[in-house]
Amino acid sequence: MKCVISVLGKDRSGIVAAVSVALAECGANIDDISQTILGDMFSMTMLTTLDTEKADFNAVQEKLEGVAAELGVQITIQREDGFYSARTCLTLDMAYNNARLICRPESSWIKRG
Repeated sequence: MKCVISVLGKDRSGIVAAVSVALAECGANIDDISQTILGDMFSMTMLTTLDTEKADFNAVQEKLEGVAAELGVQITIQREDGFYSARTCLTLDMAYNNARLICRPESSWIKRG
């Protein structure tokens, strides 16, 4: 099962290690990872594959809740199939005109460059 894990909190050493160890103990694989530090805030997103024979979604979620409490960060896990993927068939001109109508039709805040 594919899942997306998000971590957000005050930066400190050991965040990536603790989350990675917890996932490894549950038999999960980290397929992709992105992390950044914004000022003193740490942000990480992981795409993972859970081995549901070793640990189901709820077990992994509980394990990550414990890690989050230990580290003082927020960790969320979501099933990948639950994400909404937006698609559009609007041209740039259509999007421009609709944005003006929806947001502020009486204002000239959107100017063509």
